[in-house]
Amino acid sequence: MLERGFSKGDQRQETPNGEKPADGRRCRWSQRHFFFIILVFGAIFFFYSTDMNTIAPNWNPKLWMQNSSPTWWSRFKGENEVSQINVDTSGSRSAAEPVDAAAANLSTSTQEANTTAQSLISAASVVPIPIPYVSPGPYVVEYPYEYHFTINEPQKCEQEKPFVVLMVPVAPLNRQHRDVIRSTWGSESSVSGQAVRLFFILGLQAGGEQLKDQLLQESKEHHDLLQADFLDCYKNLTIKTMVTLEWLNAHCSGASYAMKVDSDVFLNVPKLVSMLLNAPTTNYMTGLVAVGAQVLRDPSSKWFLPQELYPQSNYPPYALGLGYVLSLDLPKKLIEASRHVKPVYIEDVFLGLCMQHLGISPTSSPNWNDFNVFPVPYSRCAYSKIVATTTHPGTDLVWVWNDFKKPGPYC
Repeated sequence: MLERGFSKGDQRQETPNGEKPADGRRCRWSQRHFFFIILVFGAIFFFYSTDMNTIAPNWNPKLWMQNSSPTWWSRFKGENEVSQINVDTSGSRSAAEPVDAAAANLSTSTQEANTTAQSLISAASVVPIPIPYVSPGPYVVEYPYEYHFTINEPQKCEQEKPFVVLMVPVAPLNRQHRDVIRSTWGSESSVSGQAVRLFFILGLQAGGEQLKDQLLQESKEHHDLLQADFLDCYKNLTIKTMVTLEWLNAHCSGASYAMKVDSDVFLNVPKLVSMLLNAPTTNYMTGLVAVGAQVLRDPSSKWFLPQELYPQSNYPPYALGLGYVLSLDLPKKLIEASRHVKPVYIEDVFLGLCMQHLGISPTSSPNWNDFNVFPVPYSRCAYSKIVATTTHPGTDLVWVWNDFKKPGPYC
């Protein structure tokens, strides 16, 4: 196939394979290179012949890079970033949303902090209104509570480290019972080589400054009074018992045993010490243990307990309150258990509930008649075989004691 070409006189001519004439190609190539070489030499001549300090005295290549190049590069970079943002709009939106949310949360937190600060300032300037006292009810005890001792013997028990400590709850006005006990079984300070100590535990009672002065004088004479700042009444016997345990735990940890004894009880101290010489020294509570005792629901009963306060029909095993013995590791455990047991005003039942919480059962005494809730008629033989018994009102305990201590066989 033949293609078109040009010949002299601008006449067309055709060559095989479509190739143009060689002379024409060389001519056009030479013209382009000639003009390019002239341009290069002209630029070289211009730079060598021109004094740049005259045209721009402060110009230098470094200055150009610092000022000119960032301008065109940043323009290019900005255009590139804009193009990227326009292309990937979904990605940029999802990245911006957490930032906007964080900014909104920060603003909200700042506003809340300002509001809280203003509220605190306002609260500080307002005088608080005291909360009125509301009684917990006639069958609910206010314990645990931080009671304080107004009369105390904090060193006596720790210094002497007795074998057994006798704790007698008694009303502040009942000086006669205290004196009777001091002159009878409470006078036993050493039995079979074992030290015995006596303390009376009291609450507060109406009587004014005169009663207060009398108690302080009595404390100076005998050093056996412990008085705490709770109201001394029957419904607060649980408080009195727990305060007793608190004192034993704080000031009598060196003793081996303690016995709570009612003030109308006759106590055979030698028989008590003989029993304890063979008793366990930990997790030990003994006395007249009631098992399966029924809860009294008669409101006229002295030991009535409402069903809403204690719904069970029977109490757990507990040692009756006329007199019970406990090893001196138990006060701390019972105090801790009392924080988890609903307090009731029947103090021996409450201790039974605390023992149940601890998983410890009271131990029955070695002999069935060691502790007697009903008064045992007095005889030297009968009283020599028991540890404790209640007594009839009006019983002359001083005479009973003097007769019991006479020399000679008991039976």
